[in-house]
Amino acid sequence: MTKVFLALILLIHFNAEAQSSALAVADNFYTNGNYTKAIETYKSLENLDNVYDKIAKAYIAIGNYGEGLINYEKAIKANEDNLLIKYEFAKLLTKTKAYKKANLLFTDLIVLDSINPNYHYELGVVLEKQRDTFALQEFKKTFDLDQTHQKSIFKIAKHHLIKRNFELAHQFIDKGLETYADNIELISLKAQTYYHQEYYTHSVVWFKKLLDLGEKSEFIHEKLSLSYAQNSDYEDAIYHRKQALKFSPNDASAIFVIGTYYERLSDFEKAEEYIAKALKIQDVPLDKEYQRLGTIYNRQKKYEKAIKAFQKALKEDPSNIMAEFYLIRTKDEFYADIDSKIKLYENYIKKHKKSPFLVFAQRRLKELKQEKFLEEEKD
Repeated sequence: MTKVFLALILLIHFNAEAQSSALAVADNFYTNGNYTKAIETYKSLENLDNVYDKIAKAYIAIGNYGEGLINYEKAIKANEDNLLIKYEFAKLLTKTKAYKKANLLFTDLIVLDSINPNYHYELGVVLEKQRDTFALQEFKKTFDLDQTHQKSIFKIAKHHLIKRNFELAHQFIDKGLETYADNIELISLKAQTYYHQEYYTHSVVWFKKLLDLGEKSEFIHEKLSLSYAQNSDYEDAIYHRKQALKFSPNDASAIFVIGTYYERLSDFEKAEEYIAKALKIQDVPLDKEYQRLGTIYNRQKKYEKAIKAFQKALKEDPSNIMAEFYLIRTKDEFYADIDSKIKLYENYIKKHKKSPFLVFAQRRLKELKQEKFLEEEKD
């Protein structure tokens, strides 16, 4: 009996050792980025309760968010008091746009730990996605709990910039830069705030900081160009507008603006070159593009916008019979007055005797006249 008992203990011990070894192997796979192998090894363990969250993270790492969600749900059921697992699960819900569930989970986490700044921040992000104005309140709570929280500072400063509360925007930006001087998002906000205040000399300094930090974009060079131009520094304005053009080489507006800068410098040959180039690029009929936009608006029953789009198409090309007919059909849907509709079709038929839409127009005119007759009969 003693030998059997000893053998059982040894078996349990060896099994535990094997499980521990398998877990270490799985963890090693995960650490080294071999996520699929990690998942396979985690799933080979006898007790998965303690590794569901690890399986979830591995699935997320390979982009399988569906399995990530499933395994986080299992992890929470097995570890109801583990706030970290709930926090990671809630963040994944936000990432997968399950905002309602994420909202509820972050709210529960705040009830359990109201002084955790990240719970408030993540709830703010969810509320922002839900277009809930209480998002700002959560970002402010985050800042109150942690005045070095860069992400919440950015959100609050951006809000003040949008609302044109420039001094408050500067206050929060400066607070963030105290603890992270190279925060690109805050530096960009600083530059934009000065730009909107029309303090162009200051905006130049801060936009150039972005370039010094390796940030290069059409937006930065365009704003630098505009800032220099406001200070009549046209050579620098031209340089940065040309840098912006590298991102959009056929931007006719930018090319035209460069021409005007050369004109200010009295370099009329260059001015002529760039302005002529801009006009050449713009000299392209856009009736087909506007016509397509009109049909898209119609599909969404945005008739007023569709009418404007078809009118623009006709302005680009007055001979576009299709755009003209689409315009009439849209007005037919949009207008309530039956006499106005009848007049539209009568004019179209009179004007376009050989239109491919003539038969349809005649049939629709007949329907409208019959409809009018029936309404008059009722009266």
